[in-house]
Amino acid sequence: MSDIIAPTKPAAVEAAPVATVALMDQLPSADIRAESPLYHADLATVAKQGPKTGGVTLQEHKLLGHLVIRGNQDNAGFLAGARAVLGFDLPTQPLTAAEDGALSVRWIAPDEWLVIMPGKEAFELENRLRAAMSGHVAIVNVSGGQTVLELSGPDARAVLKKSTPYDVHDRNFPVGKVVTTVFAKSQAVIRRTGEQNWELVIRRSFADYLWLWLQDACAEFGLVVKD
Repeated sequence: MSDIIAPTKPAAVEAAPVATVALMDQLPSADIRAESPLYHADLATVAKQGPKTGGVTLQEHKLLGHLVIRGNQDNAGFLAGARAVLGFDLPTQPLTAAEDGALSVRWIAPDEWLVIMPGKEAFELENRLRAAMSGHVAIVNVSGGQTVLELSGPDARAVLKKSTPYDVHDRNFPVGKVVTTVFAKSQAVIRRTGEQNWELVIRRSFADYLWLWLQDACAEFGLVVKD
């Protein structure tokens, strides 16, 4: 499950300490059932038995890999290493994102990015990033603590207006923009992926609360759950 890179024992007591990095593959073994943050809600059954038409469609993109990367934009080795592994530059413009197929990167802060990819690729990608980057860099696998919800449909924006104080009008929130903001009484990283499509990265500890919130917020428009 885990690979531990242990420091080499110094030849002398006075030798400088060698950094230690512990890397763990968070994927369970084949005999352990993986459960997303909304596993208990049984969205597959809700999707099968629930309404097929409505103004808002909700889908959980479950069990994805989530890596938080931190580094200085002035560090050329950091940026070059990220580019070599990801295949594109980290988005350095505030509130933007970049993606290539199933791999996406959200700008979180001037020195922080959230990388999302298929869950089975997270451990390998983390190792490749660590090998390619140089300088002071931090990479944390937070896959088990987050999930992605997609809201789409003609009334998805109206639900967002109920849920966040952030201005989601076209003039302020074009396709491609990313913000980290208040959502209900929690927080979400919101990315607009299309004219009527929005992605919310939410924490596992608030997943149940936000699922209940969204059901209520979508009631007047009709909520369709997609598996």
